[in-house]
Amino acid sequence: MSLLPVSVSSPWLASWPELQLVWPLWLLAIPLPLLVLWLLPAAPVSSPALRLPHAARLAEVAGGGRRGRPGLGPGLLLWLAWILLCVAAARPQQLGEPVQPPQSARDLMLALDLSGSMQEPDMSLGGRPVDRLTAAKAVLADFLDRRVGDRVGLLVFGRRAYTLTPLTLDHESVRQQLQDSVVGLAGQETAIGDAIGLAVKRLREQPEGKRVLILLTDGVNTAGLLEPLKAAELARDNGVRVHTVAFGGDGVLSVFGFQLPMPGGGDEIDENALRAIAEQTGGRFFRARDTAQLAGIYAEIDRLEPVERPGPALRPRIERYAWPLSAAFVLALLSFLLGPHRRRADPGPALGRTGQ
Repeated sequence: MSLLPVSVSSPWLASWPELQLVWPLWLLAIPLPLLVLWLLPAAPVSSPALRLPHAARLAEVAGGGRRGRPGLGPGLLLWLAWILLCVAAARPQQLGEPVQPPQSARDLMLALDLSGSMQEPDMSLGGRPVDRLTAAKAVLADFLDRRVGDRVGLLVFGRRAYTLTPLTLDHESVRQQLQDSVVGLAGQETAIGDAIGLAVKRLREQPEGKRVLILLTDGVNTAGLLEPLKAAELARDNGVRVHTVAFGGDGVLSVFGFQLPMPGGGDEIDENALRAIAEQTGGRFFRARDTAQLAGIYAEIDRLEPVERPGPALRPRIERYAWPLSAAFVLALLSFLLGPHRRRADPGPALGRTGQ
């Protein structure tokens, strides 16, 4: 039986947290013993010697005892025990105080290079040659799929740097903006310093220890107002840790096992500058020449950046069915202890009723 919880409140429970009944329809079973005694037809018996030992007890349950007022004797105790048993079956619960269990999460800003060199088709994805941006998008999309509970932001840079999405738990928006990004969207050149500066501006409002930038580029800083090393100093002073990823092949395309140089390929990546940026800010430098290496790098970053923070507030549900169940057991036991002298005085009616 699966029913919606029903809240129970009264003035004398004002000092208690809210109580709920998970299966309230069980309360409809309270009058069931009366219905059984009233609706079952009288069955004639052939031998009055055949008696039901507990028939008198059932009669007491229905009528509160044949002698004395209703409300005295074992019959009342059995009634109360049955009512409490039905309440226990309704599964009362108590809402506890709100708690915020800690969860492991990260605040990550991704900076993606969209300069002209990202269209070089020297990458391989699924056994077919693709350009660098397509390969980076595929790996980043998988990276986002594994960021459960993390806040992720996305900025892109070319000649200038732009924020596409702020830090958010809405990874679908980040993924959509990532897929809509194209080479040259921010210009054909590479402004690495400006990208770091913009990320610092977005991250410096976050708590200490959560300011992380992952910068992916395949080139050398050729534009922008801020020099990369100056931007690294700015990041260090604001507590932003920068992991740099130098991404791109060697300007060589493999076709049927033959290595063919790409026109204009083989642009030098300023690995020394990227390594210096990472070291200065407390991050790490990575070099990825294919999608497998890039995926491994993001897996490594996943292990580097755990952050413990409070999770969403929850109110635990405390089961309270044991209280009425225990009380029902005690009342039934008392009824049994009080009943023997009545059974000795009255052996009980014959099973069924005989005609007059």
